Amino acid sequence: MTFGWSSDLRVVLVTGPIDFRAGVNRLASLIANELGRDPYSNEVYVFRSKRVDRLRLLHFDGSGMCMMSKWLEAGKFIWPPVQDGVIKLTSAQMALLLGGMDWRRLEQTPVKKPELVG
Repeated sequence: MTFGWSSDLRVVLVTGPIDFRAGVNRLASLIANELGRDPYSNEVYVFRSKRVDRLRLLHFDGSGMCMMSKWLEAGKFIWPPVQDGVIKLTSAQMALLLGGMDWRRLEQTPVKKPELVG
């Protein structure tokens, strides 16, 4: 599931559910007017449905707006908790979320910061 996104692409998870009848123009308007963000920036916006079994992604690729929908045949997307109005995920957790897997099961191994060699 890739659009050929660049490595500096930012992912914005929109915290509230949307009406899945909304099209590209309505979602771009929501991004600009309700989120105060630029829908034509180097960001992909991820929206969810009330049923939590559907995601919609919106991204401007430089030549046009791309919209992608994903519906799970079984189960629900595990949506991260909102803390201080923000959702933070690592890229690995995001890949699991978009894959319909439980991103909370990703166990991160703590890595000790290397000490300077003198």
